[in-house]
This record gives sequence, C-alpha cells and structure tokens, in this order.
Amino acid sequence: MNLTVFGATGGIGREIVRQALDAGHRVTAVVRDPSRFDVSAVSGGALEVFQADLSDPEGVRAAVAGRDAVLSGLGARSRKDAGVATRLTRTVLRAMEAEGVRRLLVVSAGPVGPAAEGDGALDRAMRGVVRTVLKDIYADLAEMEAELARSGTDWTSVRPPRLQDKPLTGHYRTVVGGFPRAGRFIARADVAHAMLSMTGDEGTVKQGVGVAY
Repeated sequence: MNLTVFGATGGIGREIVRQALDAGHRVTAVVRDPSRFDVSAVSGGALEVFQADLSDPEGVRAAVAGRDAVLSGLGARSRKDAGVATRLTRTVLRAMEAEGVRRLLVVSAGPVGPAAEGDGALDRAMRGVVRTVLKDIYADLAEMEAELARSGTDWTSVRPPRLQDKPLTGHYRTVVGGFPRAGRFIARADVAHAMLSMTGDEGTVKQGVGVAY
C-alpha cells in the first residue's frame, strides 16, 4: 500500500512508519522538522520524508495525493498543547478532501468513547479521575472526532488507554464502538500495529475502536 503518516516523529507515528516499512509498504512520513526523524531507525519498503507546516492544507496536499490511506499520530503531548489534535487534523482532512483521498485512521483516547460494558468500580473510578485531570486534552480529542464525523472521509478513530513504551506484542483486544473490559494499558507499538491492521478493515470505517490489553 501507499501510505502517508502524520505525526511521524511521535511515539506512535514512528512505530507506524517502522512497521509499515517492515511490511513492504511505501510510506510518506510528514514532519515539521526532518532533523527529528531518524531515518537510520527504519528499513525496508520505500520511505519519503515530507517536510510541511500543518497550518496550511495546500502545503500538505502533495503528501496525501494518490495515497491508499492516511494514518495520523497527531495529538497533544501535554495539557498546554490542548487544541492541537483538532487543529492539525482539520488541516489533514481539508487536504485529503481536496485530493479525493478517503481512508483516514487517527489516534484518539479511550476516555473519549463509551465505557467498557461490565467494568468494575475501580476501573470506572480510574476513568473518572483521568477524564477530570486531562479534561482539556479529552475535550480536544472529542472535537477532533466530531470533525471526522462531519468529514467525507472513511475515518477510524483508534482509542487506546494509558500508553507504554514497550515492545510490540501483536496481542491486544479491540472493540468497535466500545472499549475492552478492564483495558488499562497498551504499548504504542501495539497501537500502531492495530491501526495498520484496521487500514483495510471496512468494519472499522466511521467508527471509534477501543484497543487495549
């Protein structure tokens, strides 16, 4: 497949690029600062590093034109960055719509979607605390998902819980339209794996998908 990855210097974005190349896909990694992208850390397939300012949809049209799918790891890295997910995703959407590219997968967060059915009191309490502490970030992600729903793309919003920097396992649970029961953690590498696995899955189109161990 011919893929474009936004947020390619972030934890999930780097994993998407690496795993996609290892699988033999052609990848365009969109970055603001190419010096932050370690080309030596990836191999296989064909890689293009595309420098772009994500404030301008016209500036990223060439990065998405003719692609089979676009995957985005864009999002706030801290509370002070709240708002960035909606703003940057809006740019990606406008560029995709201008080029007629339909398939888009983005990273959101578990608390944005519905709670898992059958979760115990501890998991419900933990979820409530997290939503309160990071309310600005989750409000941003909720607005980002609203932008997706208003768009003409075939989008999927992947909703992980707390992220870990651990090796890829390939073993995790996914729930379309919901969230795995007692799903508390997942590695960034497995989120990337899930996103790549869902790229050709029509059952995840226009859906939020919870993913966790």
